[in-house]
Amino acid sequence: MKFSNGQWLSKELVGCFSPAHVYDADVRADRVRLLCPTSRINHRGDTLGGINLTLELSAPMSGVIRVRVTHHAGLADRGPHFELSLPEHSAFDSVADGETIVARTGELEVRVNKNNASMAFYHGDRRLTGSGDRDIAYIKTNWTGLAYDRGPEDAYMRGQLDLTVGELIYGLGERFGAFVKNGQSVDVYNEDGGTSTEQSYKNIPLYLSNRGYGVFVNHSERVSFEVGSDMVSKVGFSVEGESIEYFIIDGPTMKDVLRRYTDMTGKPALPAAWTFGLWLSTSFTTDYDEETVNKFVDGMFNRGIPLSVFHFDCFWMRGFHWSDFTWDPDMFPDPKGMLARLKAKGLKICVWINSYVGQESCLFEEGKRNGYFLKRANGDVWQWDMWQPGLAIVDFTNPEARAWYQSKLEALIDMGVDCFKTDFGERIPTDCVYFDGSDPKKMHNYYAYLYNKTVWEVLQKRKGGEAVLFARSATAGGQKFPVHWGGDCYSTYEAMQETLRGGLSLTSSGFGFWSHDIGGFERTSTADVYKRWCAFGLLSSHSRLHGSGSYRVPWLYGEDAADVLRSFVQLKASLMPYLYTQAARTHETGVPMMRAMAIEFMDDRNCGYLCNQYMLGDSLLVAPIFNDKSIAEYYLPDGVWTNVQTGERKVGGKWYKEEMDYFHIPLFAREGSIVAFGAHNDRPVYDYADGARYMVYALPVGQTAETTVVDKDAKLAASLTVTHTAEGYAVRYEGDKPCTVVLNGAGEGGKDIEAVFDKAGEALVRA
Repeated sequence: MKFSNGQWLSKELVGCFSPAHVYDADVRADRVRLLCPTSRINHRGDTLGGINLTLELSAPMSGVIRVRVTHHAGLADRGPHFELSLPEHSAFDSVADGETIVARTGELEVRVNKNNASMAFYHGDRRLTGSGDRDIAYIKTNWTGLAYDRGPEDAYMRGQLDLTVGELIYGLGERFGAFVKNGQSVDVYNEDGGTSTEQSYKNIPLYLSNRGYGVFVNHSERVSFEVGSDMVSKVGFSVEGESIEYFIIDGPTMKDVLRRYTDMTGKPALPAAWTFGLWLSTSFTTDYDEETVNKFVDGMFNRGIPLSVFHFDCFWMRGFHWSDFTWDPDMFPDPKGMLARLKAKGLKICVWINSYVGQESCLFEEGKRNGYFLKRANGDVWQWDMWQPGLAIVDFTNPEARAWYQSKLEALIDMGVDCFKTDFGERIPTDCVYFDGSDPKKMHNYYAYLYNKTVWEVLQKRKGGEAVLFARSATAGGQKFPVHWGGDCYSTYEAMQETLRGGLSLTSSGFGFWSHDIGGFERTSTADVYKRWCAFGLLSSHSRLHGSGSYRVPWLYGEDAADVLRSFVQLKASLMPYLYTQAARTHETGVPMMRAMAIEFMDDRNCGYLCNQYMLGDSLLVAPIFNDKSIAEYYLPDGVWTNVQTGERKVGGKWYKEEMDYFHIPLFAREGSIVAFGAHNDRPVYDYADGARYMVYALPVGQTAETTVVDKDAKLAASLTVTHTAEGYAVRYEGDKPCTVVLNGAGEGGKDIEAVFDKAGEALVRA
């Protein structure tokens, strides 16, 4: 929210009260508490009246400093609060109290100038950011003087941090506009607005700076960010109320920031290996029954297209009855038998659900009678006609309502369902009453967390490590319940591009795994767009064919589209030893599997604004094609890059433009990397180490490359170390399955050299 009128003034009726100096300091190892009047205290009479702010600093974990600013501390705290994992006892590594208070945790240091209450944050000797005059502020939007103050009803707290020359800001959740957030006003507030506007389904109050730090505003309600858009050299953030809390998260890299952030808010769970295969949906408003479903499934298999998951969207239930969790008897008279027949073909089953119960649902009266829905202030059920006529919304703060909802899902699991698409959860009212008394404004975003957590818990209970969602809404911490997809996009190149921007923005906000609707959701794409989207979709962490009013099976776009889809499904399946190992690292570290170039190459200024390409794990670069001219345009950072599909090498540090057919996409392996390919391309789950081909790409002399491969249970299955010496390539393989090590382009005339291992061993391979 913008409170200023230019550099010097506030907007009309806005009162802005910032710390004038530190009047009193209580400095301890576990916290620093500063009393900061907003007018300078020159004599004892100045203490009679006026606005004071209390500034508290603490170190909740190494490399993280918590800042909390409070005006009136007497307000009831009704929650909710993000579930943070923080040590019970923490303290600064060192604290010094002089004219400048200095507190340090790890390599992160805060320096507070007592004379003006300004703060500066350092990594070692390098200044990261800070706040100065008027940056921290208690703000009243209808200020008429102390004697006429209305209390918290028009109160906001604001923080501002420096934005220096060349500094770029990323994150703030799923955002479909410009990838770099500089110059933007961003409200972190979940809304169902599609992918073509500033609205977003997944809002995360975290931003990353290319200077190697992050800021997490620890508020579940609407947080308004002004990223160089109010004061051009500041990032501002504000919340309603009488206090604000935020964390400064040290790097020194953006990857390190994400590691620390997910240490606090939770690591992404590791999706089961089968989830990385192709998902096929019935689409949204299409007509379908068991015959239609089998026609689609058999059509895929008959064309040699590996399929892992079949998804039933909304109309597996009767219209107006969402959600009653009951199969439409006219379309699916034998649902249990149907699911058994589909599973006999090797498929997993996903069904669509949401947290709304329409008035025609058989569950409505039960939920109303037992108090399982959100209520109005007078005790009535909160209802409206948006989406489903007369719908009510399940109150997940009520333990009995959660158990009731989960029991309906358990019945579906018993029937043969493996996972759920948790749709919606964004249009949550703020004029309602929750069972546990939570503040409805703070619950608006947080509702998505409780909704997905409720479903995740029942899947974890019944499916163990195979629990997986296909979720649309989220807030901070939601990354613990993967997978998330990008929402309702149009079927155009522009929508395909904005979808990728949204995904990279989300993964820059702590989310490890991500998907989208291949071919687009709204309307029907051209065959050209569909085929290009297939390549992009199968080189995302998770891959789903889904649409709205038309089916997304490839042959409806031409048999050549089926050929294109098959080739990329097979490519992804063959890459599973590499991909699943990368997924396990994402689970362990919190560094996203699909990541922006800026995160991987912080020091390459050409990567700062790149949002049309990405890294898929540590070693592979992907650049989707976004035009109907078959022209690929992409940038390769410094080093030698190898085209995985053709073996062609290109020198990095420059842009390339070339024509590619539908079976090819810019897919490059990084210099000195090892990418493990599997022995199978017809399914995502197999023994990844057995018969693997380890491709060693452009390893410079004097350097060593290492890689590991995990099995489908994410346990270490094999490891490989290759050192390029003056004598040749020293290769050490550790594993109990045969494999082939391929030194890509290392032989005479650029030919590959292969070394075959029947078991663990070492070899010197001469070029």
